[in-house]
Amino acid sequence: MFDLFPPLPSNAHGMMPVDDLHTIYWEECGNRHGVPMLFLHGGPGAGCAEMHRRFFDPRTWRVILFDQRGSGRSTPLGETRRNTMELLIRDIEQLRELLGISRWHVFGGSWGSTLALAYAETHPERCLSLTLRGIFLLQQREIDWFMQGLQTVFPDEWRTFASIIAPERRHDLLTAYGEIFDGSDTALKARATQLWLDYETNCSTLYPPPKVHLPLGEDHRSALPIMECHYFRHNRLTPDDRLLRDLHRIRDIPATIVQGRYDMICPIITANELHQAWPEARYVVVNDAGHSALEPGIRSAVVAAVEGLKR
Repeated sequence: MFDLFPPLPSNAHGMMPVDDLHTIYWEECGNRHGVPMLFLHGGPGAGCAEMHRRFFDPRTWRVILFDQRGSGRSTPLGETRRNTMELLIRDIEQLRELLGISRWHVFGGSWGSTLALAYAETHPERCLSLTLRGIFLLQQREIDWFMQGLQTVFPDEWRTFASIIAPERRHDLLTAYGEIFDGSDTALKARATQLWLDYETNCSTLYPPPKVHLPLGEDHRSALPIMECHYFRHNRLTPDDRLLRDLHRIRDIPATIVQGRYDMICPIITANELHQAWPEARYVVVNDAGHSALEPGIRSAVVAAVEGLKR
């Protein structure tokens, strides 16, 4: 049974302008002369946390983390303009060049798995391996499940999530939430942000903890609802299964897929679909876990996958 490594300080960090609107926060930790490992956070909009450094053995890895556009310590926080997957991929390449890295291993969970696949399929020559957790492919089916289907398993949480929307509009929560986030009512926007965060957090584990309600000022993921809503509405892939269709570009890259069997945020059917299309990838199903990277079985499987790369 593997577990997280001890808390790890950063060796270096900085702010990288990527255009005249966005500036990206990045940091490096672990072995300055080690093997480069890129960490891609979830969300979109979740940002990086100190805990994310602990998936990696600091004696081996030169770990690179960054907050994507509009997320975490990047500025401006919550900015949806000029925020697309294509631009995030461009930012990754700019960061790689800034740090003088030729090729690196890539790790991504949840939305990070989406971005990792998209980046690898665009720049396969830059990727030494992929470690993917909680697979999300940005398909309409997955978005519909998150916005509506989850009520079949978490009806109480869904009712609370939907309570801010008029009953006659609850058949299309994504549009209704989007209008709130695009609007000028700051109090309503803050309430919607909190409800979205609580909904996703309380549905993320196999055994739900006591209801989580972390005030926005204490939650580094405060931009997550705005960014997720933005990407769900405006940054869909064409065609819907593009990431699956383009797998031929990365089939030779070593990869591990880690998936919780009872993941309700990113249901296992998507990970299974990815593995069926990519049988060369190692597929690890954690039978006693949901979505959260911090559930014991998930974090053990993820650390084991990264440790396996040493061989």
